Amino acid sequence: MAGGKNSTTITKFILLGFSEFPKLTAVIFSVFLGISLMTVSWNMGLIMLIRMDSHLHTPMYFFLSNLSLLDICYVSTIAPRMLSDFFKKYKFIFFMGCTMQYFFSRLDLTECCLLAAMAYDRYAAICNPLLYTAIMSPTLCVQMVAGSCVTGFFGSFIQLCALFQLHFCGQNVTNHFFCDLPQLLILSCSDTFFFQVMTSALTVIFGLTSVLVIIISYGYIIATILKITSSEGRSKAFNTRASHLTAVTLFFGSGIFIYMYPNSGDSLSQNKLVSVLYTVIISMLDPVIYSLRNKEIQDSLSRWKKTIFSWCY
Repeated sequence: MAGGKNSTTITKFILLGFSEFPKLTAVIFSVFLGISLMTVSWNMGLIMLIRMDSHLHTPMYFFLSNLSLLDICYVSTIAPRMLSDFFKKYKFIFFMGCTMQYFFSRLDLTECCLLAAMAYDRYAAICNPLLYTAIMSPTLCVQMVAGSCVTGFFGSFIQLCALFQLHFCGQNVTNHFFCDLPQLLILSCSDTFFFQVMTSALTVIFGLTSVLVIIISYGYIIATILKITSSEGRSKAFNTRASHLTAVTLFFGSGIFIYMYPNSGDSLSQNKLVSVLYTVIISMLDPVIYSLRNKEIQDSLSRWKKTIFSWCY
């Protein structure tokens, strides 16, 4: 095992995962396998539904399909390694694999931008309905999604380059199920001050900017909705925006807890559980949240059920 002395460079890390619950290994594995399969199938199903139904070929569902694709990529980065480690005696991951896992886990930077783009789309739809088609043109929608991906990629790439400058020696055991940043910094023998400042700056730039766009957009949306004289109209407008706000709250709330909460020894297990919510559960819930009270998606599902029924009979 690498890392016995301070002068020895670590070439691999040991992920303890959920080894503190040895009697529940099979149960926990089954739960996470089920969640991972549901995440991929539900998000893929939503993408296919949006793709096949012309009624859903609007900017809102274009952004939603890209969010679902992002969720599939996100869970595919974390879940396979986590599941394969459940029954391994030696749960190690090489340094290069660890850094790549961290790099792709930073897809949350892209999701920050995408959630902000979705909020702007809702602002345009509610506050400027007559100009909505002109404002949210197909070209602009593609540019917003591409911009989210490119900025998220470069944000992750900058952190990856800085991570390669850190030196790891001595302890190589981390009480986590994937290579998360706070635990990697604990294991580093280098001065991590600059890295932490840079990461905090990127988090503030992406997170705070996205939150401000969302808050401002919904400030205008709420003001516009309150001007609607019909109580039924107000209720319908609020219901159609509630799903996005729920997803935003879950995403940013769990993210703030993970990266802002002190990583003391007593809080590691708690942080690990919140990481499960942040990396796996939210990706599974997103298609449910956006579909549960969405009349257009429910109508689309009904149409496809009738079509499939007619094919069978």
